[in-house]
Parts: sequence; structure tokens; C-alpha cells
Amino acid sequence: MMTDIQTIRDVVLHERKMAVSDREWKHRLRGYGYAIRDTEKGAYVTSLLRGNDLCVLMG
Repeated sequence: MMTDIQTIRDVVLHERKMAVSDREWKHRLRGYGYAIRDTEKGAYVTSLLRGNDLCVLMG
């Protein structure tokens, strides 16, 4: 059984495979209500509605 975090990562990484550029990828994620926040520690998937981090992006 998949957790919510696994589902979010799967959606984000699938959209990355479908996009031809980082800009397009980030635009596609906005449609799901997600954004990518890059930090020194890595990339985080964030919620556009709440503005909080949802999970660390791995892969």
C-alpha cells in the first residue's frame, strides 16, 4: 500500500519524465497544486495552497 508521500513523489517524478524542461515540469506541477523548493539540503515538494513542505524529493 502506498503512502501519501510515495504517491506525491510518484506524481512529481512522473511529471518530470513527461516534461522537456525544468520550467515545463514546474508549470505542470502547479496544476496539481505543487511546487519545488530548492535548498542546500535538497529539493522539497511544497503545497501551493498551504505553503508547507510535503516531502523531500528523491530520485
